[in-house]
Amino acid sequence: MDTENIRLRWEQEEAAVRERIAAGGGKIGVARPEQVAGKSGLEIMQALLHGELPAPPISETLGFALIEVGDGHAVFQGEPQFKHYNPLGTVHGGWYATLLDSALGCAVQTKLPAGMGYTTAELGLNIVRSASDKTGPLRAIGKVIHSGRQMATAEARIVGPDGKLYAHATTTCFIFDATRAKG
Repeated sequence: MDTENIRLRWEQEEAAVRERIAAGGGKIGVARPEQVAGKSGLEIMQALLHGELPAPPISETLGFALIEVGDGHAVFQGEPQFKHYNPLGTVHGGWYATLLDSALGCAVQTKLPAGMGYTTAELGLNIVRSASDKTGPLRAIGKVIHSGRQMATAEARIVGPDGKLYAHATTTCFIFDATRAKG
């Protein structure tokens, strides 16, 4: 499949996700404890994808969306915009980092049993190609490398529809009993 067809497919997939989320209430916010109680990490991520739980505020701020989740993987799609530029006129590294951190962390989330949570302990990032507000959609594809009782590791890549690599990252996440965590 050529690059333009892949780009079109990606845009259609994102539009379908956004329509599904809107049909589910389209709310931006954070899930209440009773909304996630008893759900595995994968079930929570699927509920987010289907609009049954509110979309996180950061996704609206940075213009990206969850596109796909499965056991040990998560895919986010975003399109750099002018509002994401740094003072030097390039996409801020924080945009790449947040998109990658989302794919990494959510991939880890899919491996967790009900009642467990995670937090990013380490994020290593490499930006290898510049993106701009003319680049079009980019995808962050996260995959779990290891998921244990107390720690998980994952890797992710940001790629364009042409397969070009824009950035890649790894993470280490601590896993904890979320039923005992205090905010």
